[in-house]
Amino acid sequence: MFKTTRGLILREVKYKEADRIITVLTDDMGKLSAKARGALRKGSKLSAATQSLVFSELTMFENRGKWSVNEGSTLEEFKGLRGSLSALALASYIAECTEALTGEETPEQQILQLALNCLFALSNEMYPEEHIKAAFELRLMCLAGYEPDLSACSVCGGHETPEMYFLPSEGRICCSECRKKLSGSFFAVGDAALDAMRYILTAEPKRLLAFALPEAARKELYRAAEAYLTAQTERRFSTLDYWKKVK
Repeated sequence: MFKTTRGLILREVKYKEADRIITVLTDDMGKLSAKARGALRKGSKLSAATQSLVFSELTMFENRGKWSVNEGSTLEEFKGLRGSLSALALASYIAECTEALTGEETPEQQILQLALNCLFALSNEMYPEEHIKAAFELRLMCLAGYEPDLSACSVCGGHETPEMYFLPSEGRICCSECRKKLSGSFFAVGDAALDAMRYILTAEPKRLLAFALPEAARKELYRAAEAYLTAQTERRFSTLDYWKKVK
C-alpha cells in the first residue's frame, strides 16, 4: 500500500552502508518508523527529505507492517538551525521530547504543529531560546494529557496571593501559607510568571510565543517549565544536557 503524507523527521539512524531508519511524526498517521533505502548514497533523492529536523512530504510503502520511503521532498528545512550550535541542540531537544510524548501511529496534529511552530521561531531567531523552550515544554505537556492545574491554590482555593508555589511532581500550585502543610520540591512563581504559565496553556497556537516577561519572572517560568516536564516524564533528556553545555 502506497501512502503520501507530510511529517517532521524526529530522528535518523544509519542502517547498513547507505540506508536510514527514520522516526517521523506525520500529520495524519501519527508517529512511525520507516526505512529510506540508499538515503546516504551520494546524489540520493531521499537524502534531504529524510534528515532530522526537516518537514517533508513522503511517499511510503507498507509491507507486512513495515514502512519504506519511496519518494520524498522537503517542505521546510529550518536552515537557520544549522548556523547555530545552541539552536540546533535545542531543536534536537524539541524533537526528543516530541518523540517521547507521542504514541505509535496515533495522530497528533496539535503536537506536530507545536513542534513546527517552535522550530520555525527558533530557526528565524524570533524569540530567545529559553522563551521558546519554556513555552514548548508547558504546551507539549498539556497536549500530551499532563495539563497542570494552575487555577488556584490546590489546598485552600485561594486564587491570587503575593507569591504562589508550583509543585512540578504534582502539577499544581499552592499559596505561601499552605506550602507549610505540604512536602516536596516547590518553585516560587510570582504573578507575572504564573500569568505566563496560564497563558501558555490556553493561547491560540499562532500566538503561543507572543508574551513578554521581566527578567526575574522569565527565570521563574524557565525553571518551572523544565522541572514540570522532567518530573512528569521521569526521564533525562540527553539533548537537554547538551543544549545546556553549548548555549
